[in-house]
Amino acid sequence: MEFKTLKLIFKQLFNLALLSGLSFTAYAQVVLVDGYVRAMPPTVPNSAAYITVENHGDATRLVAVDAPFAKEAQLHTLIEENGMIKMRQVEGFDIDSHGSLVLSESGNHIMLMGLTSPLVIDSSVDMTLKFADGTTQKISLPVKKQAEQSDGAHHHHHH
Repeated sequence: MEFKTLKLIFKQLFNLALLSGLSFTAYAQVVLVDGYVRAMPPTVPNSAAYITVENHGDATRLVAVDAPFAKEAQLHTLIEENGMIKMRQVEGFDIDSHGSLVLSESGNHIMLMGLTSPLVIDSSVDMTLKFADGTTQKISLPVKKQAEQSDGAHHHHHH
């Protein structure tokens, strides 16, 4: 009797572990590594979000962002046109399988237009990343004045 009971318990534990592993894999394909939303003076209606995400699954494409604290969130890139750097809206950003996507101040970013209230430094805001396959990923980002560089990271900008 004890062996059958133990066998049943181990079978249930195995099934639970298997299902947990599958749901974790499906949920955690794209993981937020770092990011923030830039704080702006209350009179400025727009801001931007900068994120780094890693993709632990198949190749995917970020196609939209939902930011309830702004009237509109757009995916933007910077392009050079006639010697001038200009922002342009894009339809999405590809993220390679087991690759990463970096949206930064000096390149691709999320433009937040029509802020519904001022962004408060050291608070956080919630956003939802939307992917081409229909999946979504909720993220929470801190509001900061600018990127904080760690002591070990030395960034050199050449103009």
